[in-house]
Amino acid sequence: MAMDENHKVIIVEGSSDKKKVQTVLKEPVEIICTNGTIGVSKLDELIDSLFDKEVYILVDADASGEKLRKQFKREFPEANHLYIDRMYREVATAPENHLATILIGANIDVHAEYLEKG
Repeated sequence: MAMDENHKVIIVEGSSDKKKVQTVLKEPVEIICTNGTIGVSKLDELIDSLFDKEVYILVDADASGEKLRKQFKREFPEANHLYIDRMYREVATAPENHLATILIGANIDVHAEYLEKG
């Protein structure tokens, strides 16, 4: 059974991350904010709603991001992990073209102008 195109989900930490990622995205992808680390029951609930979707974890390259990533690796090993360059530290402050390159590498469609090397 072919995977429905709009069954991609990107999990980010905060709303500023969500806005940044939305700028770059071309295809309809659901973006979920965890607003930092997430309780086990909330995480279980989230995972239940994601079981038939293609899930990508895109969190900050800092301690809280790593903590969240570890949680997902433990509780939801099927998720795909996307990593921003450590020099940018935060998804929200990473340049659009950097995010676009990461997303296109995961077969997520982005607006072509962000792939132009400025």
